[in-house]
Amino acid sequence: MVQTQLTDNPPPKKEKIAAETLAQNQREISVSEFFLKNRHLLGFDNPRKALLTAVKEAVDNSLDAAEEMKVLPEIKVDIIPVKGEESRIIVRVEDNGPGIVKEQIPRIFAKLLYGSKFHKMKQSRGQQGIGVSATVMYGQLTTGKPAQITSKIAPKKPAHYFELTINTKNNEPVIHKQEVVEWEKDHGTKIELELEAKYLKGKQSVDDYLKETAIANPHAHIIYTNPEGQKMEFPRATEQLPKEPKEIKPHPYGVELGMLMKMMGETKARTLLSFLQTEFCRVSSKVAKEIILKANLVEDVKPIKLGRQEADNLMKAIKQTKIFAPPTDCLSPIGEETLIKGLKKEVDAEFYAAVTRPPAVYRGNPFQLEVALAFGGSLPLDDFVRLLRFANRVPLLYEQGSCAITKAILGTAWRNYGISQSRGSLPIAPLMIMVHLSSVWVPFTSESKEAIASYQEIIKEVKLALQECGRQLASHIRKIKKRDYETKRKKVFELYMDELVESLSSLTHFDKKKLKDDLLIIAQKRTIGGEDASE
Repeated sequence: MVQTQLTDNPPPKKEKIAAETLAQNQREISVSEFFLKNRHLLGFDNPRKALLTAVKEAVDNSLDAAEEMKVLPEIKVDIIPVKGEESRIIVRVEDNGPGIVKEQIPRIFAKLLYGSKFHKMKQSRGQQGIGVSATVMYGQLTTGKPAQITSKIAPKKPAHYFELTINTKNNEPVIHKQEVVEWEKDHGTKIELELEAKYLKGKQSVDDYLKETAIANPHAHIIYTNPEGQKMEFPRATEQLPKEPKEIKPHPYGVELGMLMKMMGETKARTLLSFLQTEFCRVSSKVAKEIILKANLVEDVKPIKLGRQEADNLMKAIKQTKIFAPPTDCLSPIGEETLIKGLKKEVDAEFYAAVTRPPAVYRGNPFQLEVALAFGGSLPLDDFVRLLRFANRVPLLYEQGSCAITKAILGTAWRNYGISQSRGSLPIAPLMIMVHLSSVWVPFTSESKEAIASYQEIIKEVKLALQECGRQLASHIRKIKKRDYETKRKKVFELYMDELVESLSSLTHFDKKKLKDDLLIIAQKRTIGGEDASE
């Protein structure tokens, strides 16, 4: 038996900490501080992905800027290794967009959550006002060096040069240098960053990203020089700019209670009837009156005076009212013809097909799905299909497994279209599948914008587009199989040709050479290449 010896000295009591003392440690966290500690959320997980993210954010901004100016994009990308620093790379991206006015340059490049697209209900590549400023922040974190920005807005205006970092405590730009410089361009913007990064070729590389960008943006001309000094040029395949999307108002079906209350508190409309008509799309006077009647409210009440219960009644009434789907002129799909042009420019195949689905809606947000296929040619025979995912013309290279597009492809019965597929995996075939989602607000799964959330409406539209393309592909595969079958028939016939000619000649006394020539003509007609091949 083990005996425990008791002592007369009990352990000292821990002193309680007062709430006032704990409160002294509480302080506000700026958005820059948050993302500084959580840079993986923005796509800076590792040096290789950091390089891709930096190029991607700058190129996306350049494409948007040129299109808004209504000029065909001319983009130059240079990745330059830093001498004596193996882990550091300089990224330089230059465009021919409208440039940026001097006063806005520091805030656009050195302030997170600052931009012009967040509140606009129309298709655009950037949405949150984080991308390029987050790249500046990553560069200063890993190298301590500022971003170098040069911008010019017109031929007769001066070019402005800035060196910028971000004050992460208050999320404000810090200007280290500012001057007017000579720049031969008429207009445009150039950004140069030094950051800790790693360049590798292959899948999920900058090379891969720029090639896919050229496919989805065949109106752009991109010149790229990699760290090894190799120059790659992606010429444009069309001189036509994409259709310019128009801004729309929110759709009532996509607004939640808290947002509705916020809108009622901020609106300039003096009556509830006017509020519903002016702040939402697809709400006519008749529809607005029906909603108000169902909510048991009055038309001339001021929206700002309505409380939570009245707003809740309004929400229920909206759900009970039939309202047309939102307009789709806020979207700019690539289009079937342009999709095929983009694929043909970069992929050597024997068959191409493309489908653009009619617009659909999720949570009140209009969206449109497009699918293009390339089959055969130089594509590998015994490998999984190559999947290209895009959202608003931007390639999605990471997080493929968690993306709604991938789930839709895995859930499609590819065997029905003559393609081999094991359960739960991508099909195996010499096939490239390109899927593009256009939307006023892409539901990404994270701030790094690499995977699309699994809304059932989106998955359904992807499947329908895949099935349409799949039927065209199946028809092509059947033709290939028939051609191969007829070729085999002809070869079998040719094997016994000489014996048949000898027999017929001995029976008919016809010339052997003429008999053989005639039989070859019949074989050609009855198999491949002849009018009677289908008989």
